[in-house]
Amino acid sequence: MLGEIFYWIFNMSIAASICGLPVCLFRMIKKIPRRVTVWLWLIPFIRMLLPVGIAGKYGLMTFISQFTTKTVTVYDGEFYYLTAMNHMMAADSYEPLTYKTDLLADLFGVACWIWLVAGLALMIAFFIIYAATLGELSDAHLLEGNVYISEKVTSPALYGVLKPRIILPAKYRENELKYILMHEKAHARRGDNLVRLLALVTVCVHWFNPLAWLFLKLLFADLELACDEAVLRKCNPEQRKEYAHTLLSAVERTSVFASSFGGAKIRMRVENILSYKKLSALSATGMVALLIAIAYILLTNAA
Repeated sequence: MLGEIFYWIFNMSIAASICGLPVCLFRMIKKIPRRVTVWLWLIPFIRMLLPVGIAGKYGLMTFISQFTTKTVTVYDGEFYYLTAMNHMMAADSYEPLTYKTDLLADLFGVACWIWLVAGLALMIAFFIIYAATLGELSDAHLLEGNVYISEKVTSPALYGVLKPRIILPAKYRENELKYILMHEKAHARRGDNLVRLLALVTVCVHWFNPLAWLFLKLLFADLELACDEAVLRKCNPEQRKEYAHTLLSAVERTSVFASSFGGAKIRMRVENILSYKKLSALSATGMVALLIAIAYILLTNAA
């Protein structure tokens, strides 16, 4: 049973890699706002989570299946048609899963236990680190609302998922507080810490795939840039300059568990701020259409 689960996990990881690489290319186009590329990152993470998809004639998987992969029909009904992509091509049948050779069966039997033990160890390690981090912040004292001050942080950040708290370093600048709070409250409204947690758990399942870790890193960077853009929508040109100046004075710090004001590369974020332009209604419509088209191409399985 575990071997069969790992077989499909491996297939899902390959599909996520294939679909994540085009997203990496799309995010390199500077004219595409980061609040759009954040949504594009859903595609490889959905691929990592779902073993099946709706078949589509014009998707990337349909093109690839002509050369290297086999499509496994999971359900063939009147209203929908679910398929799974067999990128491994190591099985003869699927109900139950039967490998082509005994050697493959043995390899997947061993690999599934390595995958399970290492994945659980990673999740436990991250949980311990997260609990220790929250424990260190237990002595933070209230400033106002959900804003706290702690001697143990060097950069403002939003901690927690269900009841997130903004933690400021003890030596914060009063004139920069406005923009720091705007940034961290934007993270809270967008639910970025929940997104970070779900993405991290997903990558722990696919820990053996180096591209999954790359996608996680790029997702975290785009979450910060998208949050900057959410703040910039409420700022005039002069306030945008002040926001960029505040960011330059922040300590560059990244955390797996917290949305930090100094997260991601400061220089890249400042450049994004200074080149920020609001989307017109026509541009916004075009971006939505682009998202739908890309999602169809990358999320559908072979027909």
